[in-house]
Amino acid sequence: MPVFIALLRGVNVGGNILKMERLREICAHLGATNPRTYVQSGNVVFEAAGSASAWEEKLEKALAGESRLPVSVIVRTAAEMSKVLAGNPFLREKGIDTARLGVTFLREAPSKAALAALTALDIGRERYHHAGKDIYLHCPDGFGNSRLYALDKVLKLRATTRNWNTVGKLCAMCAT
Repeated sequence: MPVFIALLRGVNVGGNILKMERLREICAHLGATNPRTYVQSGNVVFEAAGSASAWEEKLEKALAGESRLPVSVIVRTAAEMSKVLAGNPFLREKGIDTARLGVTFLREAPSKAALAALTALDIGRERYHHAGKDIYLHCPDGFGNSRLYALDKVLKLRATTRNWNTVGKLCAMCAT
Protein backbone atom coordinates (compact mmCIF):
# COMPACT_ATOMS: atom_id res chain seq x y z
CA MET A 1 0.00 0.00 0.00
CA PRO A 2 1.35 3.51 -0.79
CA VAL A 3 2.93 5.57 1.96
CA PHE A 4 1.89 9.22 2.23
CA ILE A 5 3.10 12.22 4.20
CA ALA A 6 0.52 14.85 5.08
CA LEU A 7 1.84 18.30 5.97
CA LEU A 8 -0.64 20.57 7.72
CA ARG A 9 -0.22 24.33 7.61
CA GLY A 10 -0.69 26.54 10.63
CA VAL A 11 -1.28 23.85 13.24
CA ASN A 12 -0.41 24.55 16.88
CA VAL A 13 0.68 28.13 16.22
CA GLY A 14 -1.24 31.29 16.99
CA GLY A 15 -3.80 29.42 19.07
CA ASN A 16 -4.81 27.10 16.22
CA ILE A 17 -4.60 23.92 18.32
CA LEU A 18 -4.89 20.38 17.02
CA LYS A 19 -3.68 17.48 19.14
CA MET A 20 -1.58 14.98 17.22
CA GLU A 21 -3.51 12.12 18.84
CA ARG A 22 -6.67 13.57 17.27
CA LEU A 23 -4.92 13.86 13.89
CA ARG A 24 -3.95 10.18 14.05
CA GLU A 25 -7.56 9.27 14.97
CA ILE A 26 -8.92 11.24 12.01
CA CYS A 27 -6.48 9.57 9.61
CA ALA A 28 -7.42 6.11 10.90
CA HIS A 29 -11.14 6.92 10.65
CA LEU A 30 -10.61 7.92 6.99
CA GLY A 31 -8.99 4.56 6.24
CA ALA A 32 -5.29 5.25 6.78
CA THR A 33 -3.20 2.46 8.27
CA ASN A 34 -0.49 3.05 10.88
CA PRO A 35 -0.77 6.86 11.11
CA ARG A 36 2.21 8.28 12.99
CA THR A 37 2.98 11.92 13.70
CA TYR A 38 6.22 13.83 14.02
CA VAL A 39 6.42 16.82 16.37
CA GLN A 40 3.38 18.98 17.08
CA SER A 41 3.31 20.99 13.85
CA GLY A 42 1.06 18.72 11.81
CA ASN A 43 3.18 16.06 10.13
CA VAL A 44 1.64 12.62 9.69
CA VAL A 45 2.93 9.58 7.81
CA PHE A 46 0.48 6.79 6.92
CA GLU A 47 -0.28 4.00 4.48
CA ALA A 48 -3.48 4.15 2.45
CA ALA A 49 -5.12 3.48 -0.87
CA GLY A 50 -5.84 6.42 -3.14
CA SER A 51 -3.92 9.41 -4.44
CA ALA A 52 -2.14 12.28 -2.73
CA SER A 53 -4.70 14.78 -4.06
CA ALA A 54 -7.61 12.66 -2.80
CA TRP A 55 -6.01 12.57 0.65
CA GLU A 56 -5.53 16.35 0.62
CA GLU A 57 -9.25 16.80 0.06
CA LYS A 58 -10.28 14.10 2.54
CA LEU A 59 -8.09 15.43 5.31
CA GLU A 60 -9.03 19.08 4.80
CA LYS A 61 -12.71 18.18 4.89
CA ALA A 62 -12.29 16.00 7.99
CA LEU A 63 -10.22 18.66 9.78
CA ALA A 64 -12.80 21.40 9.22
CA GLY A 65 -13.93 22.56 12.64
CA GLU A 66 -11.19 20.63 14.50
CA SER A 67 -9.17 23.79 15.10
CA ARG A 68 -9.87 27.51 15.48
CA LEU A 69 -8.81 28.29 11.91
CA PRO A 70 -9.02 26.30 8.66
CA VAL A 71 -6.09 23.98 8.03
CA SER A 72 -4.52 23.51 4.60
CA VAL A 73 -3.07 20.09 3.85
CA ILE A 74 -0.31 19.21 1.39
CA VAL A 75 0.23 15.47 0.77
CA ARG A 76 3.25 13.87 -0.84
CA THR A 77 4.01 10.22 -1.53
CA ALA A 78 7.06 8.65 0.09
CA ALA A 79 8.70 8.54 -3.36
CA GLU A 80 8.06 12.26 -3.90
CA MET A 81 9.46 13.11 -0.47
CA SER A 82 12.50 10.96 -1.16
CA LYS A 83 13.12 12.94 -4.37
CA VAL A 84 12.86 16.18 -2.38
CA LEU A 85 15.45 14.88 0.07
CA ALA A 86 17.82 13.86 -2.73
CA GLY A 87 17.28 16.98 -4.85
CA ASN A 88 18.29 19.86 -2.59
CA PRO A 89 20.73 21.91 -4.69
CA PHE A 90 22.10 23.76 -1.66
CA LEU A 91 23.56 20.53 -0.28
CA ARG A 92 26.10 20.55 -3.11
CA GLU A 93 27.71 23.64 -1.59
CA LYS A 94 30.70 23.10 0.66
CA GLY A 95 30.07 24.03 4.28
CA ILE A 96 26.32 24.62 3.97
CA ASP A 97 24.57 24.75 7.34
CA THR A 98 21.63 22.34 7.02
CA ALA A 99 19.96 24.04 10.01
CA ARG A 100 19.40 26.98 7.66
CA LEU A 101 17.68 24.94 4.92
CA GLY A 102 13.99 24.31 4.39
CA VAL A 103 11.46 23.34 1.76
CA THR A 104 8.16 24.98 0.91
CA PHE A 105 5.72 22.36 -0.31
CA LEU A 106 3.09 23.67 -2.73
CA ARG A 107 -0.30 22.19 -3.54
CA GLU A 108 0.39 22.81 -7.22
CA ALA A 109 3.20 24.17 -9.35
CA PRO A 110 3.26 27.98 -9.34
CA SER A 111 2.24 30.00 -12.37
CA LYS A 112 4.67 32.27 -14.21
CA ALA A 113 3.01 35.25 -12.50
CA ALA A 114 3.50 33.66 -9.07
CA LEU A 115 7.18 33.00 -9.81
CA ALA A 116 7.55 36.60 -11.00
CA ALA A 117 6.13 37.77 -7.65
CA LEU A 118 8.65 35.56 -5.86
CA THR A 119 11.51 36.91 -7.96
CA ALA A 120 10.43 40.48 -7.13
CA LEU A 121 10.74 39.90 -3.36
CA ASP A 122 13.55 41.66 -1.52
CA ILE A 123 15.06 38.62 0.21
CA GLY A 124 18.51 39.92 1.14
CA ARG A 125 20.94 37.03 1.64
CA GLU A 126 18.24 34.39 1.42
CA ARG A 127 18.09 32.13 -1.61
CA TYR A 128 15.59 29.75 -3.17
CA HIS A 129 15.43 27.13 -5.87
CA HIS A 130 12.11 26.25 -7.50
CA ALA A 131 11.55 22.61 -8.51
CA GLY A 132 7.99 21.81 -9.62
CA LYS A 133 5.73 21.79 -6.56
CA ASP A 134 8.60 22.41 -4.14
CA ILE A 135 10.80 25.40 -3.34
CA TYR A 136 14.10 24.79 -1.59
CA LEU A 137 15.12 27.54 0.83
CA HIS A 138 18.42 28.73 2.22
CA CYS A 139 17.95 31.25 5.03
CA PRO A 140 21.45 31.98 6.36
CA ASP A 141 20.14 34.31 9.08
CA GLY A 142 17.56 31.78 10.31
CA PHE A 143 13.86 31.35 9.74
CA GLY A 144 12.57 33.75 12.40
CA ASN A 145 12.46 36.84 10.18
CA SER A 146 12.75 35.09 6.84
CA ARG A 147 10.89 36.59 3.90
CA LEU A 148 10.85 33.15 2.26
CA TYR A 149 9.45 31.02 5.09
CA ALA A 150 5.79 31.85 4.41
CA LEU A 151 5.43 31.91 0.63
CA ASP A 152 1.73 31.06 0.41
CA LYS A 153 0.74 34.75 0.39
CA VAL A 154 3.33 35.69 -2.22
CA LEU A 155 2.55 32.77 -4.53
CA LYS A 156 -1.20 32.80 -3.79
CA LEU A 157 -1.10 29.01 -3.43
CA ARG A 158 -1.69 26.56 -0.63
CA ALA A 159 1.73 25.92 0.82
CA THR A 160 3.55 24.90 3.98
CA THR A 161 7.23 24.98 4.87
CA ARG A 162 9.35 22.49 6.79
CA ASN A 163 12.94 22.77 7.96
CA TRP A 164 15.49 20.36 6.52
CA ASN A 165 15.68 18.24 9.68
CA THR A 166 11.92 17.60 9.53
CA VAL A 167 12.10 16.62 5.85
CA GLY A 168 14.77 14.04 6.71
CA LYS A 169 12.85 12.67 9.70
CA LEU A 170 9.65 12.31 7.65
CA CYS A 171 11.54 10.39 4.95
CA ALA A 172 12.97 8.09 7.60
CA MET A 173 9.49 7.52 9.05
CA CYS A 174 8.28 6.31 5.66
CA ALA A 175 10.60 3.33 5.95
CA THR A 176 9.11 2.17 9.27
